[in-house]
Amino acid sequence: MQQKKAARNRTHQQEDRLWEQYESMPIDSSVLTNMNRILQDLGDSDDVVIREIRREKPEAIAAAVVYIDGLSDSAVINSFISNLLSSSVKDDGHEDNAHRSKGAHDKDIVSIAEEMLFGMGAIHTVSEMADLYRNLLSGEAIILIDGAAYAYRADIRQWKGRDVTESTNQTSVRGPRESFTETLRVNTSLIRRKIKDPRLWLETMTIGRMTKTDVTLMYMNGIAKPSVIEETRKRLRAIDIDSVLDSGYIEELIEDDKYSLFPTVFNSELPDNVASQLLEGKVAIIVDGTPNVLLVPTQLVSFFQSTEDYYQRSVYASLLRILRFITVFISLLLPSLYIAITTFHREMLPASLLFSLAAQREGVPFPAFVEALVMEVTFEILREAGLRMPRAIGQAVSVVGTLVIGQAAVEAGIVSAAMVIVVSVTAISTFTLPAYSMSIPVRILRFAFMGVAASFGLFGVIMGLFVLLLHLCALRSFGEPFMSPFSPYRAVELEDTLVRLPRWLMYRRPGTSQGTGSTRIRKPR
Repeated sequence: MQQKKAARNRTHQQEDRLWEQYESMPIDSSVLTNMNRILQDLGDSDDVVIREIRREKPEAIAAAVVYIDGLSDSAVINSFISNLLSSSVKDDGHEDNAHRSKGAHDKDIVSIAEEMLFGMGAIHTVSEMADLYRNLLSGEAIILIDGAAYAYRADIRQWKGRDVTESTNQTSVRGPRESFTETLRVNTSLIRRKIKDPRLWLETMTIGRMTKTDVTLMYMNGIAKPSVIEETRKRLRAIDIDSVLDSGYIEELIEDDKYSLFPTVFNSELPDNVASQLLEGKVAIIVDGTPNVLLVPTQLVSFFQSTEDYYQRSVYASLLRILRFITVFISLLLPSLYIAITTFHREMLPASLLFSLAAQREGVPFPAFVEALVMEVTFEILREAGLRMPRAIGQAVSVVGTLVIGQAAVEAGIVSAAMVIVVSVTAISTFTLPAYSMSIPVRILRFAFMGVAASFGLFGVIMGLFVLLLHLCALRSFGEPFMSPFSPYRAVELEDTLVRLPRWLMYRRPGTSQGTGSTRIRKPR
């Protein structure tokens, strides 16, 4: 064990030394030296494009533009960098250099380049090879000037990306249809369009030793708690991983209780949902390359709230929200209640219903627990198959498969018709949850409740609910109670939990906001 740990430490030290070599390596004043070093370090990759700009007198490389094909805007490079800079250098080469030293000539080239380049917009200088590689591989163009011990980087990143379309995972009847894409700057602009306030602050950092993924921290200054902002910043900076390809990498590394089934980090694909939670004091974490934005801290009630709850009248929204809470209990407890009652507590059923269930189960060879387990596992297989199959046939196969298998199982006497109804209602109830990340722990805990119901009856189900409630009350999300405002109890925040009060009664923001920015709507004088 110690040998494996020592081997891992040696590997990490080798990786650190490799990157430290670039960190301490300055950019050479010779363009040719820098070009050869870049080609050598990048393995003469075909997508590394170098545009040389030569002097006419004397014949030499005066400057070079380096970029990655497919990540940078080649049209901008050709028209605004290469052509203009090349013509400037050539014109400068025709001048009489007899009265000018080489240093002065190089300085003129640098000044001409600055005049041309700064008209493009975001132009910065880099002096170390590590920064050069980081910006080059991010899609920026690198401009090397002969005689200058530094380089310019031009932010002209452009790559093919998915357009802003309607979300297929989080749908709503009323409200905006746009969803996030895989491009970081597009996602931040979608939120900026919703919140036109200078207090919306952004902080960007790079995470991942190899992927160098841009991660942006976004929050409302003066509304979000400084302690939450600092804790989020601290956890992100503490991440030391080789790659970040999705926000799920970040979520696993920053969540509070890593062994809990329940997510303590909320994620959303909808810009209006993220904007509304930012205005409530939440902190958004936007990861480049994924359309899912993380939100911290979060509470259990957030997973039962839909964006369209705030676009409809409060009465409709409240009824739908109560329905979601009912369906989550159905999805979690219905199979276990059926098992407990039919196995241990038959006296709770009316006589007519008891006789009907007994007649249906007369030829079934398995107990109710095995019967429910077989049907639940079968439905989970069909659900997963429907997700992975091509969309043109996935939904049809899952629906037809469920009907055919259920009917065949009843006719074969493997399960009863009542069990098919119970499993079907349970499965349908799972889809009413707006957040898919919350439906997964509900589906997992359903099997646990089925086991305790088969062992101890209703007593086991009640004890399981107590244990579940204690676990939820012990969870925290970035220092905030996960069960807030129920535990600890905050009566003033109950206005947007089980029901949503009319908007004119929701004066204050939730407890995730700080005191100076807690007022949501001003009371009439």
